[in-house]
Amino acid sequence: MANQALALLESALRDRKLDRTLTSALPSLERTDPGALVPSDVAALDACLRGGLPRGQLSELAGPQSSGRMTLLLQMIAAAARRGELTALVDTCDRLDVGSVVAAGVDLDRLLWIRGADVVPSGSAPERIVDRALKALNLVLQAGGFGLVAIDLAEVPPLILKRLPFTTWLRVQRTIEGSDTACVLVTPEPLARSAGGVTLTLAGRPTWAGTADRSRRLTGLDVGVRVMSPRRRMDGEVSIGALATDGH
Repeated sequence: MANQALALLESALRDRKLDRTLTSALPSLERTDPGALVPSDVAALDACLRGGLPRGQLSELAGPQSSGRMTLLLQMIAAAARRGELTALVDTCDRLDVGSVVAAGVDLDRLLWIRGADVVPSGSAPERIVDRALKALNLVLQAGGFGLVAIDLAEVPPLILKRLPFTTWLRVQRTIEGSDTACVLVTPEPLARSAGGVTLTLAGRPTWAGTADRSRRLTGLDVGVRVMSPRRRMDGEVSIGALATDGH
């Protein structure tokens, strides 16, 4: 009876393409091949990540507003473009600042920018905006050929994000599994917690130029990152120093 029940469970998981989540032994992620990783080109962070974000896995950049999450992502995108890779960003709430993209040194010819809709002015339901963004993400991942694909969910109301079924991220992981693409979520707090990916939790401290209250200007962020990756046996903190800020 037990064997029959197990067989039925495995069959149901295979039908939904979720069989790898429970019934298969996943390969080790202790890989030293540089081609299996996407470096950020931030030396301190790459040292902690043992080379970069893993390809074929779902990772996260999580942190509150002005923690440096988008600034770090743009540096990763710029680094990937310099290596000749194609990149894509699903801009769920249409908040990407083009000036910040240019300042980060991103090669615009190698960036696919998919613009969403601002939650408030559009009048559209936030759930619909997020649904469209997730569909766009899956289409890009299924197309393949991208070294780094990110989706910015940082401005989506937290309640909406918490309502997303966890199978959302299992499907994303299934799509990129075994590919050369590293997928990155940008969120206010850890959301997917992928076993094979990396969760980077950011905290930023602003740096200012000038002494008088009315003449000071924001020049950057001293960003601290906590790195968590259960299967890569990675859990630590690193300071990646000052980054030029975009307020995101």
